[in-house]
Amino acid sequence: MGVTLDLSRASAGAAPIPPNLSGLTRPQLAAALVEAGVVKPEKAKMRASQLWRWIHHYGVTDFAAMTDVAKETRAALAEAFTMARPEVVERQVSRDGTRKWLIRMAPGIEVETVYIPDVGRSGALCVSSQVGCTLNCTFCHTGTQALVRNLTAAEIVAQVQVARDDLEEWPSPKEDRRLSNIVFMGMGEPLYNLDNVAAAIDIIADNEGIAISRRRITVSTSGVIHELQALGERTQAMLAISLHATNDPLRDQLVPLNRKYPIAQLMDAIRAYPGLSNARRVTFEYVMLKGINDSPAEAKALLNLIKGIPAKINLIPFNPWPGSPYECSDWATIEKFAAVLNRAGYASPIRTPRGRDILAACGQLKSESEKMRASERRRLALEAKDAPAA
Repeated sequence: MGVTLDLSRASAGAAPIPPNLSGLTRPQLAAALVEAGVVKPEKAKMRASQLWRWIHHYGVTDFAAMTDVAKETRAALAEAFTMARPEVVERQVSRDGTRKWLIRMAPGIEVETVYIPDVGRSGALCVSSQVGCTLNCTFCHTGTQALVRNLTAAEIVAQVQVARDDLEEWPSPKEDRRLSNIVFMGMGEPLYNLDNVAAAIDIIADNEGIAISRRRITVSTSGVIHELQALGERTQAMLAISLHATNDPLRDQLVPLNRKYPIAQLMDAIRAYPGLSNARRVTFEYVMLKGINDSPAEAKALLNLIKGIPAKINLIPFNPWPGSPYECSDWATIEKFAAVLNRAGYASPIRTPRGRDILAACGQLKSESEKMRASERRRLALEAKDAPAA
């Protein structure tokens, strides 16, 4: 990935920030309690399970709320640790109900997280795995922002916690969830941060905490093929591939990573993805670019490319952003493209653009340090309002 700039380091002489328990895995939590001298080793596992439920099932951020923990232990925990949320710099709500939060993890470390209602069983949260991105996909706004650094597992989990705070969804509901699905489709390439993504998924999927099933967690990659096997084995997450083209010359242009991992190699790696079956299909994401990749011939080429792979295809109308060289395909063109895929027996839903008016739609995320002036954002919001509806 090259050298990244980490702007989050504490200033010289600043007081050290206490460890945040809310982003630790179960083994890390138990180890931290022992290391801090809060509990004895023989009681660490029991105490960690107790704290885990308060943090991830009830969503508490104050040790005083842990009513079944002795007062002296709560005081020791408060002295050694924190459970604080990161700062929500900005909260926006779209006309269609989409919510977007700009979250500051540390000085200079900001990400956007988006909740989309009526996706999956109830609603999906699009989380980021990096600040910025190295991939430079030419249709993606995030790709125009330089990579700052990977997010930690704690910072990934914090995005889920912030969303559930705002949705008032603590304690973790058994039924009628508003947030039922997690998609790693925000800022960054998840497979360039696999260790932290895998740890975050372990926390999110734990049945005694947030308890979102691994079958409802999807990781989207542009095709870092040497990590696909590990992703499947370590996370059991659903796989999505940011494809967008059916031949190497065009994909080299749209997704420059293709120059390192050509389509034929990518397809071989997908076919070997652990657990792939008709019940666990791969999702191919395909952004519709006017006059670029949207012809019926391209649809037929796509069918040939994915032949034999249990799959569905998400067709994504291109979402405009400042300075983009592309336009969205006409709606009739997208429907013709989908019809070719449907006739071949593939589910090919056309993703309804959500949150365009707050630049929260697919490919539009970018952190505040890289955003445009407010006047420019207002102009784009007005343009989005006048754009053809799905």
